[in-house]
Amino acid sequence: MRLHRSQTKLVLTVWHDSRYFGNNDRDDFSAVSGVARLSNKYVMEEKIRVKAYTHIRIPWPSTLKGWDAREDLARTYEVETGNPRGFRYANPIAVINLAREIDADELLPAAFYELSRYSFAQIFEPTLGDPLEHPPPSSSPYALSHTLSPDDMQRLALGKEAAQHAVTALIQNMEHASFDRHSHRRSRSGPQSLVRGAAALRTGRKSPPGSRPVCTTPAACKQELSELIELATQHYLFDRERGCADPLYVAEELGQLKSAEFSDCAACAHALEAWAAKERERLWRAIPDWFRLRR
Repeated sequence: MRLHRSQTKLVLTVWHDSRYFGNNDRDDFSAVSGVARLSNKYVMEEKIRVKAYTHIRIPWPSTLKGWDAREDLARTYEVETGNPRGFRYANPIAVINLAREIDADELLPAAFYELSRYSFAQIFEPTLGDPLEHPPPSSSPYALSHTLSPDDMQRLALGKEAAQHAVTALIQNMEHASFDRHSHRRSRSGPQSLVRGAAALRTGRKSPPGSRPVCTTPAACKQELSELIELATQHYLFDRERGCADPLYVAEELGQLKSAEFSDCAACAHALEAWAAKERERLWRAIPDWFRLRR
Protein backbone atom coordinates (compact mmCIF):
# COMPACT_ATOMS: atom_id res chain seq x y z
CA MET A 1 0.00 0.00 0.00
CA ARG A 2 1.14 3.54 -0.74
CA LEU A 3 1.16 6.36 1.76
CA HIS A 4 -0.84 9.48 1.08
CA ARG A 5 1.20 12.62 0.44
CA SER A 6 0.43 14.08 3.90
CA GLN A 7 1.39 10.78 5.55
CA THR A 8 4.65 10.60 3.63
CA LYS A 9 5.52 14.15 4.67
CA LEU A 10 4.88 13.30 8.33
CA VAL A 11 7.10 10.22 8.29
CA LEU A 12 9.93 11.97 6.44
CA THR A 13 9.80 14.84 8.93
CA VAL A 14 10.31 12.43 11.81
CA TRP A 15 13.06 10.58 9.98
CA HIS A 16 15.17 13.64 9.17
CA ASP A 17 14.44 16.00 12.06
CA SER A 18 14.84 14.77 15.65
CA ARG A 19 13.48 18.13 16.83
CA TYR A 20 10.08 16.96 15.61
CA PHE A 21 9.58 15.26 18.95
CA GLY A 22 8.35 17.73 21.53
CA ASN A 23 7.69 17.74 25.27
CA ASN A 24 4.96 15.06 25.38
CA ASP A 25 2.14 17.56 25.62
CA ARG A 26 -1.16 17.12 23.81
CA ASP A 27 -0.06 18.55 20.47
CA ASP A 28 3.08 16.47 20.56
CA PHE A 29 1.10 13.30 21.28
CA SER A 30 -1.30 14.03 18.44
CA ALA A 31 1.56 14.27 15.96
CA VAL A 32 3.75 11.43 17.22
CA SER A 33 0.82 9.05 17.66
CA GLY A 34 0.09 9.62 13.98
CA VAL A 35 3.59 8.42 13.16
CA ALA A 36 3.15 5.40 15.42
CA ARG A 37 -0.11 4.45 13.75
CA LEU A 38 1.31 4.83 10.26
CA SER A 39 4.39 2.80 11.09
CA ASN A 40 2.16 0.08 12.49
CA LYS A 41 -0.16 0.08 9.49
CA TYR A 42 2.43 0.17 6.73
CA VAL A 43 5.74 -1.61 6.24
CA MET A 44 8.27 0.95 7.39
CA GLU A 45 11.78 0.91 8.71
CA GLU A 46 11.85 -0.30 12.30
CA LYS A 47 13.76 2.77 13.42
CA ILE A 48 10.76 5.02 12.77
CA ARG A 49 8.38 2.86 14.78
CA VAL A 50 10.78 2.46 17.71
CA LYS A 51 11.55 6.17 17.77
CA ALA A 52 7.88 7.15 17.95
CA TYR A 53 6.93 4.45 20.43
CA THR A 54 9.83 5.22 22.78
CA HIS A 55 8.86 8.88 22.83
CA ILE A 56 5.20 8.14 23.58
CA ARG A 57 6.15 5.86 26.48
CA ILE A 58 7.87 8.67 28.43
CA PRO A 59 4.66 10.06 30.01
CA TRP A 60 3.00 6.62 30.07
CA PRO A 61 5.77 4.56 31.69
CA SER A 62 5.96 0.98 32.88
CA THR A 63 7.99 1.80 36.01
CA LEU A 64 7.12 3.62 39.22
CA LYS A 65 10.24 5.75 38.85
CA GLY A 66 9.03 6.89 35.44
CA TRP A 67 5.57 7.60 36.84
CA ASP A 68 6.98 9.74 39.64
CA ALA A 69 9.04 11.74 37.14
CA ARG A 70 5.89 12.27 35.08
CA GLU A 71 3.96 13.47 38.12
CA ASP A 72 6.72 15.90 39.08
CA LEU A 73 6.42 17.54 35.66
CA ALA A 74 2.64 17.67 35.94
CA ARG A 75 2.84 19.39 39.33
CA THR A 76 5.30 21.92 37.96
CA TYR A 77 3.00 22.58 35.02
CA GLU A 78 0.06 23.14 37.37
CA VAL A 79 1.99 25.63 39.50
CA GLU A 80 3.43 27.54 36.54
CA THR A 81 0.27 27.75 34.41
CA GLY A 82 -2.57 27.56 36.92
CA ASN A 83 -4.21 24.88 34.76
CA PRO A 84 -5.18 21.43 36.05
CA ARG A 85 -2.28 19.01 35.73
CA GLY A 86 -4.38 16.79 33.48
CA PHE A 87 -3.80 19.23 30.62
CA ARG A 88 -0.05 18.54 30.71
CA TYR A 89 -0.39 15.23 28.89
CA ALA A 90 -2.63 13.61 26.31
CA ASN A 91 -6.15 12.49 27.12
CA PRO A 92 -5.69 8.99 28.61
CA ILE A 93 -8.66 7.68 26.63
CA ALA A 94 -6.82 8.57 23.41
CA VAL A 95 -3.72 6.82 24.75
CA ILE A 96 -5.72 3.67 25.53
CA ASN A 97 -7.21 3.65 22.04
CA LEU A 98 -3.78 4.18 20.49
CA ALA A 99 -2.36 1.29 22.52
CA ARG A 100 -5.18 -0.96 21.31
CA GLU A 101 -4.63 0.04 17.69
CA ILE A 102 -0.85 -0.48 17.59
CA ASP A 103 -0.69 -3.37 20.11
CA ALA A 104 1.30 -1.32 22.63
CA ASP A 105 0.01 -2.97 25.79
CA GLU A 106 2.80 -1.42 27.88
CA LEU A 107 1.00 1.94 27.67
CA LEU A 108 -2.23 0.61 29.16
CA PRO A 109 -1.53 0.39 32.94
CA ALA A 110 -0.39 4.01 33.25
CA ALA A 111 -3.19 5.26 30.96
CA PHE A 112 -5.91 3.37 32.82
CA TYR A 113 -4.54 4.48 36.17
CA GLU A 114 -4.46 8.11 35.07
CA LEU A 115 -8.05 7.86 33.82
CA SER A 116 -9.23 6.19 37.04
CA ARG A 117 -8.22 9.25 39.06
CA TYR A 118 -11.12 11.17 37.48
CA SER A 119 -14.72 10.75 38.58
CA PHE A 120 -17.16 8.96 36.32
CA ALA A 121 -18.92 12.28 35.70
CA GLN A 122 -15.64 13.84 34.54
CA ILE A 123 -14.98 10.85 32.29
CA PHE A 124 -18.38 10.39 30.65
CA GLU A 125 -19.83 13.90 30.95
CA PRO A 126 -16.85 16.27 30.86
CA THR A 127 -17.70 19.95 30.96
CA LEU A 128 -16.14 22.75 28.98
CA GLY A 129 -12.58 23.30 30.15
CA ASP A 130 -12.14 19.88 31.77
CA PRO A 131 -8.98 17.89 30.90
CA LEU A 132 -11.15 15.10 29.48
CA GLU A 133 -13.31 17.41 27.38
CA HIS A 134 -13.98 15.86 23.99
CA PRO A 135 -12.11 17.66 21.21
CA PRO A 136 -14.10 19.11 18.30
CA PRO A 137 -14.62 16.80 15.32
CA SER A 138 -11.49 16.55 13.22
CA SER A 139 -10.95 15.67 9.59
CA SER A 140 -7.35 14.73 10.32
CA PRO A 141 -6.46 11.16 9.35
CA TYR A 142 -4.41 10.98 12.58
CA ALA A 143 -7.24 11.83 15.00
CA LEU A 144 -7.86 9.23 17.72
CA SER A 145 -11.20 8.34 19.26
CA HIS A 146 -11.92 9.77 22.71
CA THR A 147 -14.50 7.11 23.53
CA LEU A 148 -13.72 3.87 25.33
CA SER A 149 -14.81 0.53 23.96
CA PRO A 150 -17.38 -1.39 26.07
CA ASP A 151 -14.69 -3.84 27.23
CA ASP A 152 -12.41 -1.02 28.32
CA MET A 153 -15.28 0.72 30.12
CA GLN A 154 -15.70 -2.46 32.14
CA ARG A 155 -11.97 -2.60 32.88
CA LEU A 156 -12.06 1.02 34.00
CA ALA A 157 -14.98 0.43 36.38
CA LEU A 158 -13.32 -2.60 37.93
CA GLY A 159 -10.01 -0.79 38.26
CA LYS A 160 -11.53 2.30 39.87
CA GLU A 161 -13.22 0.11 42.44
CA ALA A 162 -9.96 -1.71 43.17
CA ALA A 163 -8.09 1.58 43.52
CA GLN A 164 -10.64 2.87 46.02
CA HIS A 165 -10.33 -0.31 48.06
CA ALA A 166 -6.55 0.13 47.94
CA VAL A 167 -6.82 3.61 49.50
CA THR A 168 -8.99 2.25 52.32
CA ALA A 169 -6.61 -0.64 52.93
CA LEU A 170 -3.60 1.68 52.98
CA ILE A 171 -5.04 3.80 55.77
CA GLN A 172 -6.16 0.77 57.75
CA ASN A 173 -2.74 -0.87 57.40
CA MET A 174 -0.77 2.14 58.62
CA GLU A 175 -0.92 0.68 62.11
CA HIS A 176 1.10 -2.31 60.89
CA ALA A 177 4.11 -0.20 59.93
CA SER A 178 6.97 -1.63 62.06
CA PHE A 179 8.16 1.09 64.40
CA ASP A 180 11.36 0.82 66.42
CA ARG A 181 10.34 0.61 70.07
CA HIS A 182 13.82 1.09 71.53
CA SER A 183 15.23 4.44 70.38
CA HIS A 184 13.17 7.37 71.59
CA ARG A 185 14.19 10.79 72.82
CA ARG A 186 12.08 12.90 75.08
CA SER A 187 10.46 16.06 73.83
CA ARG A 188 8.48 18.92 75.31
CA SER A 189 6.78 19.83 72.06
CA GLY A 190 3.44 18.66 73.44
CA PRO A 191 0.34 17.83 71.42
CA GLN A 192 1.14 20.43 68.75
CA SER A 193 2.49 17.67 66.52
CA LEU A 194 -1.02 16.42 65.87
CA VAL A 195 -2.07 19.91 64.80
CA ARG A 196 0.90 20.03 62.41
CA GLY A 197 0.03 16.58 61.11
CA ALA A 198 -3.52 17.67 60.41
CA ALA A 199 -2.34 20.82 58.63
CA ALA A 200 0.12 18.84 56.53
CA LEU A 201 -2.59 16.40 55.55
CA ARG A 202 -5.03 19.15 54.59
CA THR A 203 -2.55 21.07 52.48
CA GLY A 204 -0.51 18.18 51.08
CA ARG A 205 2.71 19.81 52.31
CA LYS A 206 5.46 18.46 54.51
CA SER A 207 5.85 19.80 58.01
CA PRO A 208 7.75 23.11 58.08
CA PRO A 209 11.35 23.31 59.34
CA GLY A 210 11.54 23.36 63.12
CA SER A 211 8.33 21.39 63.72
CA ARG A 212 8.97 18.22 65.72
CA PRO A 213 6.19 15.69 66.38
CA VAL A 214 5.82 14.25 69.88
CA CYS A 215 7.49 10.89 70.32
CA THR A 216 8.61 10.44 73.91
CA THR A 217 7.70 6.75 74.37
CA PRO A 218 6.51 3.82 72.25
CA ALA A 219 3.04 4.41 73.67
CA ALA A 220 3.15 8.03 72.52
CA CYS A 221 4.24 6.91 69.05
CA LYS A 222 1.36 4.48 68.83
CA GLN A 223 -1.14 7.07 70.05
CA GLU A 224 0.06 9.66 67.57
CA LEU A 225 -0.13 7.16 64.74
CA SER A 226 -3.71 6.28 65.71
CA GLU A 227 -4.62 9.96 65.57
CA LEU A 228 -2.98 10.35 62.17
CA ILE A 229 -4.94 7.34 60.91
CA GLU A 230 -8.15 9.03 62.04
CA LEU A 231 -7.15 12.22 60.24
CA ALA A 232 -6.32 10.33 57.05
CA THR A 233 -9.63 8.45 57.24
CA GLN A 234 -11.54 11.71 57.53
CA HIS A 235 -9.51 13.42 54.80
CA TYR A 236 -9.49 10.75 52.09
CA LEU A 237 -12.46 8.48 52.83
CA PHE A 238 -15.09 10.82 54.27
CA ASP A 239 -14.24 14.28 52.94
CA ARG A 240 -12.97 12.85 49.62
CA GLU A 241 -10.26 15.49 49.35
CA ARG A 242 -7.66 15.75 46.61
CA GLY A 243 -5.93 12.43 45.95
CA CYS A 244 -8.75 10.29 47.33
CA ALA A 245 -8.84 8.23 44.11
CA ASP A 246 -5.06 8.01 43.77
CA PRO A 247 -3.55 5.31 46.02
CA LEU A 248 0.01 6.04 44.89
CA TYR A 249 -0.40 9.66 45.98
CA VAL A 250 -2.08 8.67 49.26
CA ALA A 251 0.73 6.24 50.13
CA GLU A 252 3.32 8.93 49.46
CA GLU A 253 1.48 11.44 51.64
CA LEU A 254 1.03 8.97 54.49
CA GLY A 255 4.75 8.23 54.47
CA GLN A 256 5.50 11.93 54.96
CA LEU A 257 3.25 12.51 57.96
CA LYS A 258 6.20 11.91 60.30
CA SER A 259 9.24 13.58 58.76
CA ALA A 260 12.51 11.95 59.81
CA GLU A 261 14.24 15.31 59.51
CA PHE A 262 12.09 16.94 62.16
CA SER A 263 10.74 14.07 64.25
CA ASP A 264 12.01 13.37 67.76
CA CYS A 265 11.85 9.67 66.92
CA ALA A 266 13.80 9.23 63.71
CA ALA A 267 13.35 5.48 63.91
CA CYS A 268 9.56 5.74 63.75
CA ALA A 269 9.69 8.31 60.98
CA HIS A 270 12.04 6.22 58.86
CA ALA A 271 9.91 3.13 59.44
CA LEU A 272 6.80 4.93 58.21
CA GLU A 273 8.62 6.23 55.14
CA ALA A 274 9.98 2.75 54.36
CA TRP A 275 6.53 1.23 54.77
CA ALA A 276 5.03 3.79 52.39
CA ALA A 277 7.76 3.19 49.80
CA LYS A 278 7.14 -0.57 49.87
CA GLU A 279 3.40 -0.05 49.62
CA ARG A 280 3.82 2.17 46.58
CA GLU A 281 5.92 -0.50 44.85
CA ARG A 282 3.30 -3.12 45.69
CA LEU A 283 0.49 -0.91 44.42
CA TRP A 284 2.30 -0.20 41.16
CA ARG A 285 2.74 -3.91 40.50
CA ALA A 286 -0.96 -4.49 41.19
CA ILE A 287 -2.29 -1.93 38.69
CA PRO A 288 -2.42 -4.34 35.69
CA ASP A 289 -4.51 -6.73 37.80
CA TRP A 290 -6.91 -4.00 38.90
CA PHE A 291 -7.75 -3.22 35.29
CA ARG A 292 -7.65 -6.83 34.07
CA LEU A 293 -4.75 -6.11 31.72
CA ARG A 294 -2.71 -9.29 32.19
CA ARG A 295 -3.08 -11.86 29.45
